Amino acid sequence: MIATRLTNRDARRLWLAAHGLLDAPTRAPDVMAIIRDLGFLQIDTIRNVVRAHDHILWSRAHTYREGRVWRHLARRELFEHFTHDASLIPREVLPDWHRQFRRLGAKAARGAWYQSGLARGEIDAIRARIAEEGALSTHAFDTKVESREMWARPPHKKALDQMWYAGDLATCHRENFVKFYDLGDRVLGGIDHGRSEAEQAGALHDAAMARLGLANASELNRYWDATGPAEARDWTERADLVPVEVEAADGTVARSFAHPEHLARLPDLADPTTRIRIVNPFDPAFRDRARTERLFGFHYRNEMFVPQAKRVYGYYVYPLLEGDRFVGRTEVKADKASGMLTVTGFWPEPSVRWGAGRTARLDAELDRFARFGGQAGVTWTCPRP
Repeated sequence: MIATRLTNRDARRLWLAAHGLLDAPTRAPDVMAIIRDLGFLQIDTIRNVVRAHDHILWSRAHTYREGRVWRHLARRELFEHFTHDASLIPREVLPDWHRQFRRLGAKAARGAWYQSGLARGEIDAIRARIAEEGALSTHAFDTKVESREMWARPPHKKALDQMWYAGDLATCHRENFVKFYDLGDRVLGGIDHGRSEAEQAGALHDAAMARLGLANASELNRYWDATGPAEARDWTERADLVPVEVEAADGTVARSFAHPEHLARLPDLADPTTRIRIVNPFDPAFRDRARTERLFGFHYRNEMFVPQAKRVYGYYVYPLLEGDRFVGRTEVKADKASGMLTVTGFWPEPSVRWGAGRTARLDAELDRFARFGGQAGVTWTCPRP
């Protein structure tokens, strides 16, 4: 089949439309609809202004309010597990997630990061307490951290996570972001619906492509991080996909695949909104940094875990999306002492001119972000554009 040629502009529009970032964020704050459209929602402990999962939902629906997502976990409409990171996943994906429980459970059991050092009887006793008492958090146990390393965790926490990765335990609910573990059977129900691993992989690839709209086999494999590269390549060869040649931001062309339904919608896609968006670093549209750089010519590295002296920009830096291009990045944080949203860093892209109109659009988005995070206003401690 002859490949369809996609200009860089069309590829960007397809990508933004597939991730809910083409139109203004005025859709209804239907949490489950947004997460189903995205496929999953990454969650993160850091609360810089708001936590990442709340920010991602707000980016699609500005009437969403912080914390509402957790009611859907408590109602069992979502389950929590690990894609490329801890994520909330629609419950209908469960029949095809058994392979991930098995794969990550085995990996955790043999990996030094998760090995608790507890005897089998001690691990069984932790599980028995949960079976008898109901959902418990890590605070219900009292084994001590044996290392002074920054990310060291107590043995009982490692044991809980070993069982969580395997699906033997599951997240029942969270309180102030603290995870409560319950038996997997009580939370998830029957997780093995008798499908073969190959059938599960095929269903996951199909679900990923339906959401990505445009992807090569490697990008498809990275979506859930629950299959292997060979499985993804084999699936693309069998699936009903449209081969495409995608023009990158630098003018080079690479072979890829497009979902037929997404490609058919291309002529009817509206131009992207001109408002500036403050994009969360964990946003699913932005997670694959190599793809972002290829499509948008925007290089980004998450520097949260980079020593301060080696950072190029800052600790929690937000990309700024305007229309179909990234026009800069900013570091902002909630200042508890003043109750203000503080802009501590601003870096325009070298090719972007920041005049009065663009600066006003940034100010408007900063004001909206401040209100969402409960701040009284915005203050700058760095030069304004």
